[in-house]
This record gives sequence, structure tokens and C-alpha cells, in this order.
Amino acid sequence: MAGKLSLRPADGTGQPRRPAPVSAERLQRLKDRARDLRREMTPAEELLWARLSGNRLGGIKFSRKTVVGSVIVDFACPSRWVVVSLSGPDANPELEALQDRALADLGIRTLRFTEAEVLDDADRVAGQIATLVNTPFDRGARRAG
Repeated sequence: MAGKLSLRPADGTGQPRRPAPVSAERLQRLKDRARDLRREMTPAEELLWARLSGNRLGGIKFSRKTVVGSVIVDFACPSRWVVVSLSGPDANPELEALQDRALADLGIRTLRFTEAEVLDDADRVAGQIATLVNTPFDRGARRAG
């Protein structure tokens, strides 16, 4: 799966869309679930977090298990509009594609790796993430939505 990257919405306009509103009740449930997930990280998530936390990736700040729109992402770099998601062995590719599209519609760049990729070579995965967060992107297009 080697780091599939989504840069723009599928509608062809190249302009990010505004997120659909999330009710306060749903947002609270998402935040509660994200908190629970932070306490129950997989070995692959822990390994990658060890490389992303504490500004270890070139001084760039990441957060883990955070709510972005209506999606809980594994790792987020808000200053660079990048999220990193790990796919476990029981992952639903159709659901992941919908989540990636929803994030791309917001102008968020998404990298997705399998947990096996992280466990096999976490340094290579961290290198791909570093490359993406250091790749310029059009902030103006993001604000236009």
C-alpha cells in the first residue's frame, strides 16, 4: 500500500470543500472515542508515534488520535494539513477510501500505510511522512473553500 497520497477533491475543481457540520453530540462522542483510542494504541501506532512525537520529525508537531471533521485520524500535523493513517489487518478499504476522500475534500493531504509496513520499516515510513510534510502545498486553495 506504500503511502497512498490524496491531494485534491475528486470533483476535479481542485478547491477544498467546507466540512459537513457535525452535531455537538456527535463531536463529543468522537472526542471520547479518540481519547479511548489514545489509551489503546497498537504496536505499530506506538512505534510510529515514537518517531513523530516531541517534534522529532524536523521540529514539526504531530498529534495522535485526533478528530478532523467527522473522522478520527491516527496522526495529524495541523500546521502542514497532513494526516497519517494506519490500516490494520481488519481494515475496510471502502470505508478508508471514503475517509480519505472526506479529508481530501477539506484540503487535507493523507498518507496511509499498513501496520505491517510500519512494523517492518518504521524509519522508511517516517521518511515518507517527512517528505510529505516538507512538500509545499497551496494554502490559498484551502482557504478558498
